[in-house]
Amino acid sequence: MEQNKKTIYTIGYAAHTIESFIAALEEFTITAIADVRSQPYSKFKPEFNKENLKRTLIGYGIEYVFLGDNIGARIKAPECYKNGQIDYELISKHPLFQEGVGRLLKGMEKFSIALMCAEKDPINCHRTILICRHLKRYQLNICHILDANTLESQSEIELRLMKLFHLDQPDLFMQDSERLEEAYSRQEEKIAYVAENEEDYTANHKGFNNE
Repeated sequence: MEQNKKTIYTIGYAAHTIESFIAALEEFTITAIADVRSQPYSKFKPEFNKENLKRTLIGYGIEYVFLGDNIGARIKAPECYKNGQIDYELISKHPLFQEGVGRLLKGMEKFSIALMCAEKDPINCHRTILICRHLKRYQLNICHILDANTLESQSEIELRLMKLFHLDQPDLFMQDSERLEEAYSRQEEKIAYVAENEEDYTANHKGFNNE
């Protein structure tokens, strides 16, 4: 990690038991979880449902805050959709998202925070492709917790992302930054939420989805 930079972490719970999840948080001295799921419930892992998780975390001295309404993958703002698919660039400029980021930055003054969502691999989650892509501009160390022994930096994620789309080699017609932005855009297209119908833009679903 770079010196004199604040660090923010992310973690996905899909591959964890509640015990291994807590162990990973304790290993990296996490003192607060920011839940960035739009729908903070899991049919397959009810121990990670919002109320259950909050209760468990408090028992270990770890704070819990729900930020899914601000920086979740399914923001309730019709203007952030294009042809039925959520647009991450539009989300990043939305007041709801900006408010959520502000809360994160403020919280980092007191807590060591991990953004939590479902996906095991951060490359497949909006916590990386949307939130951390935006957080880079604040000159933070961004670390993704894979397990109690393994961290992956945002820079390592970005290299892996470019390799995924065969954009990791120098290109006569594209600068390095352009290749990276192209890789982000292609991954966003793959993972960004697509509304099933117009009502989904603003509906407050109560189903058991991961995000």
